[in-house]
Amino acid sequence: MEWLEVIILVSVFALLLARAVPISFCIGIATLVTMLLTIKPLPAVTTIAQRMATGLDSFALLAIPFFILSGQLMNRGGIARRLIDFAKVLVGMLPGGLAIVNIIASMLFGSISGSAVAAASAIGGFMTPLMNKEGYDKNYSAAVNITSATTGLLIPPSNILIVYSLASGGVSIAALFLAGYVPGILMGLALTVVAGYIAFARKYPVSERIKMSVAFRRLLDAVPSLLLIIIVMGGIVGGYFTATEASAIAVLYTFVLSVIIYREVKFSELARLLLDTAITTAVVMLLIATSMGMSWILAYTNIPQNVSESLIALTDNKIAILLIINLILLSVGAFMDMTPAVLVFTPIFLPVAVSLGIDPIHFGIIMVMNLCIGLCTPPVGSVLFVGCGIANTTIASVIRPLLPMFIAMVVALLVVTYVPALSLWLPGLFGF
Repeated sequence: MEWLEVIILVSVFALLLARAVPISFCIGIATLVTMLLTIKPLPAVTTIAQRMATGLDSFALLAIPFFILSGQLMNRGGIARRLIDFAKVLVGMLPGGLAIVNIIASMLFGSISGSAVAAASAIGGFMTPLMNKEGYDKNYSAAVNITSATTGLLIPPSNILIVYSLASGGVSIAALFLAGYVPGILMGLALTVVAGYIAFARKYPVSERIKMSVAFRRLLDAVPSLLLIIIVMGGIVGGYFTATEASAIAVLYTFVLSVIIYREVKFSELARLLLDTAITTAVVMLLIATSMGMSWILAYTNIPQNVSESLIALTDNKIAILLIINLILLSVGAFMDMTPAVLVFTPIFLPVAVSLGIDPIHFGIIMVMNLCIGLCTPPVGSVLFVGCGIANTTIASVIRPLLPMFIAMVVALLVVTYVPALSLWLPGLFGF
């Protein structure tokens, strides 16, 4: 009976996805059809409505709209340009300097905004024309921008780590935020090595050294933006406020920075920013609600337990099982958005990981790294589409320069997967 439910659920979901139905509707309709056809004693519509409502009844989820609004303010408040100028001071003189600037700036901006799409749009919007002007191939520029934008989903604050905390049953958000630093930086360094080697091989131009006075002025300009990282993470780790309260503080800080200090966002633009935030939040919350409904039906039919037993029966080798989970998640990331993927597959794979002695914090980072790669792959990679649109190129054209970047990201993923200390060192240092 359970296999019948799995077949119906997967078949309906795949059929709707192939018909270009929005992912949240694919999840919700597939769940409803499965319940109607297999769990007849239950009032399917009422049950799904209840599960969707209770799935959103979480204080931690309040952080998501605040971080989205903070990202909107940063995107339009001149913060991206200042971070790019700061990155030029650090690495602009290296071979392929502009490509490395793109990566460093994306890491910084993503870590402040918590959004890969915002990083690809804001940083790519500045860097792509500049790289094209310097003679960089536009497909290479797009590949660098697309892959580097995902690093900010690991370096906190990160909305997807908040979602994982919800799906895992309450893993500490502060511990997850701390755990993301080293893997996020490692992924950025892996991309930097590959991008720098390609740029050196192609003899792309090296930027002129910046005068000390100019470098100092750019550093001062970037300090207020960089302080947000210290304020948010320092407050969370120090126990002064929760992640949700930190998100509200981030909005207040970015409002002061963008509207009052930098004066690049006018008061007349705030209504539009709030509307954009509400639209984005509605999309994310609908994804979470429908995913929670699907997670419930998976749990009701004991599918997570069956998957766990099947994997362990296949092999009790931790290395092999982690490799299988990585391959599955990489495949899932190519076809499903991050939020529903985390909500649906965490209850399935986390019990397997815990049974093998893998820390839930470490497993959360593994899952997010896998799905970050999925954001850069067709057919549904949102960052891939944004990056191609900004570079005015096609997905087919950018796939080839993306391949070495993919390899770098996968290598970083495998290192983090099999070296738990990279994820657990900082949380352990702060007592989590």
